[in-house]
Amino acid sequence: MLMQLPLRLRIFLFFGLMAAGAVALALGSLIFAWSRVEPALPFAPFATAFFLFAFMNVGFLLVIWFLFDEHVAQPIDMLSTNMRLRAHAGVETEIGKETARYLGDLAPAARAVSQAMDASLEVIRSNVSQETVQLRKERQRLTALLSEIPIATILVNAMGEIVLYDTQAAYILAQIAPPRLKAPLAEYFDPSAIENAKARPSSGSNNTSFALPDIQHRTTFNARLKPLGDDGDMIFIDLERDQLDADNARPLVFDFGLLESRAAADLQNTALADLPLVVFDTETTGLSVKDDAIVQIAAVRILNGRIVDGEHVDAFVNPGRAIPPASTRIHGVTDADVAEAPDIVQVGRDFHRFARDAVLVAHNAPFDIGLLREQEQCIGAKWDHPVLDTVLLSAVVFGTTADHSLDALCERLSIQIPTDLRHTALGDTIATAEAVLKLLPMLHGKGITTFGDLMQDTRRHSRLLNDLNED
Repeated sequence: MLMQLPLRLRIFLFFGLMAAGAVALALGSLIFAWSRVEPALPFAPFATAFFLFAFMNVGFLLVIWFLFDEHVAQPIDMLSTNMRLRAHAGVETEIGKETARYLGDLAPAARAVSQAMDASLEVIRSNVSQETVQLRKERQRLTALLSEIPIATILVNAMGEIVLYDTQAAYILAQIAPPRLKAPLAEYFDPSAIENAKARPSSGSNNTSFALPDIQHRTTFNARLKPLGDDGDMIFIDLERDQLDADNARPLVFDFGLLESRAAADLQNTALADLPLVVFDTETTGLSVKDDAIVQIAAVRILNGRIVDGEHVDAFVNPGRAIPPASTRIHGVTDADVAEAPDIVQVGRDFHRFARDAVLVAHNAPFDIGLLREQEQCIGAKWDHPVLDTVLLSAVVFGTTADHSLDALCERLSIQIPTDLRHTALGDTIATAEAVLKLLPMLHGKGITTFGDLMQDTRRHSRLLNDLNED
């Protein structure tokens, strides 16, 4: 239990134990001496001497503890944090020589190890960067080609979850619900039609043609199913030329890691890296959860440790009232921006479908999630998702006394927020998502490996959110 406490708190408790021990020994010695005096003397002078010693002893040890904390404990804490930033988040930071001057050779030795690791990794980073650029170009070419082909392609794993969808499939899925990797295909199309197609014997081409209605039976598509054995199934949907979305090409969206997807574990025991996350942010007419309204909402999805390219929300919301000029000066959203925008009922329902089966993440989450929960009745959906707050994640990693504002967190993690995107819903959402991707490996490095572990640690810092929202 004691080893789970922060280093500085353990050192404080050590000095407190020393002070308590010294006071107890002094009290025992004075009582022993008083009991041996012949003839008996009044105890008051002994008590005065004891209280004087106790006061001076505690004061002396407090001064020693303060100096030790400032010159040794804090620099060690900073050094370990900086090393974790390098190891888990790829952030190059150094502890100043003046700050670490009482640590002897520890800081230079840690710096030498980090520099040696950086030198060996630099070549790998360069090679990976070149390959990434090449893959991105090839992906763009493939996306452009698929945009012109009148066939929508969807790959699902053995559990019926979407692993890949192309440009045309994204267009079709979006007519039904927001397209999402790992979403069950049964959320979009009639599951009985797919099961019947699987049960039918395939033709010589190993493809089974069948009619595929959407989940609401408003549109029926001509589709073909190609079984892939243990890897799942490919579904091809034939489109008419006027159904193509060539003018609004989206990226080819896929994650082949989902082919190995297994039945979801209990959330409390789910590894941090396996959590499906939806990071979101709102801009509002003011700072009151009860009295103000959302004017813009943005969100991105994180799956298998990466932001899913092509899956995001960025929508204006008509609040049904004028936006105060003071709020517009902060987020830049004007009455003209939201005049033709849908209301919170439509945007809220779309976002609820986008965030289905995910853990919601926000910076100062009680405010953003509180705004959505205020609208539950009119939206017709419950916001009962598990919620993570990057304020609390920052407190677990960097300690309670650090600055946990979004700007401070991004600066600490070397995340750049373009000036024109700061205080916009999408800009703050992307910055928060990038922060999450750097914080999760650091949390894992501290021994926090599951969602349950993380929730237990964040509860210890929940007072931070109360203070933040009271301010």
